[in-house]
Amino acid sequence: MAYYINQKKRDASSQLSYLLKECISNCEKEWEELVFLCIGSDRITGDSLGPYIGYQLSRYCLNHTVVYGTLENPVHALNLSRTLSAIHQEHPKSLVVAIDASLGAKKHLGYITVGNGSICPGAGVRKELPAVGDIYITGIVCASGFLEQLSLQNTRLSFVISMADVITEAILSIYAATQRRRRFLPEAFFHFPDGRFRKDTKSPPFAAFTEDKS
Repeated sequence: MAYYINQKKRDASSQLSYLLKECISNCEKEWEELVFLCIGSDRITGDSLGPYIGYQLSRYCLNHTVVYGTLENPVHALNLSRTLSAIHQEHPKSLVVAIDASLGAKKHLGYITVGNGSICPGAGVRKELPAVGDIYITGIVCASGFLEQLSLQNTRLSFVISMADVITEAILSIYAATQRRRRFLPEAFFHFPDGRFRKDTKSPPFAAFTEDKS
C-alpha cells in the first residue's frame, strides 16, 4: 500500500511524518539502527532529490542513524550494488529507508509517496537495478511515458528542493517528537541540541490518500 501526499499542501511534512512513523511501527523486522539510503545523481536535476535529502540529513547528529547518498557522495546505478553490500556488512541489523525520485502519472506530479516495502531504482527509465529498502519514500518529479530521461534533466531545481525540504522536515520531526515523548523509535536514537527542531503535529493526515503499490 502506498500513501500519496501532495507536497504543495501546507501540512505535507506533518502528513509524511505521521505516515512514516506508521510505516516504521508496522515493520515486523527486528532492527537496531536506521539507514537512510538516498538514491540519485547530482548530475541530473530531477534525479538529485535523493542526494539533496541525504546532504541535508547528514548535517544533523542523529544517533544510531546512518545516511548513504549525498551531493558529495551520491548513490546511483554504478555503485548501488556495492553500497548495498556495505550496508549489509556494516549495518546487519538496520531498517533501511530508501529515498528516490520517481516518475508517475501526470495527476500525481508533485506528490510524495511512502509505504512499507522496497523500490526498484531506475525502473522509470528502464534500468534494471536491485530492489532496495524496507520502507520507501519517493518524490514524483516527472510524468512517465514520454522522453523520461530528458524530462528528468529539465526538471526545475526549485521544484526538487521544495520537495526535498518537505521530506527532510518530516524525517527530522520524527526525531524531535520522539525526543519529547520517547515513542515510535528506541530512546537511544534521540540526542539533540535544544531548539534545533520545529513543532510536530499530533493530527493524523486525513488528506493523504492510498493506492495499491502493485
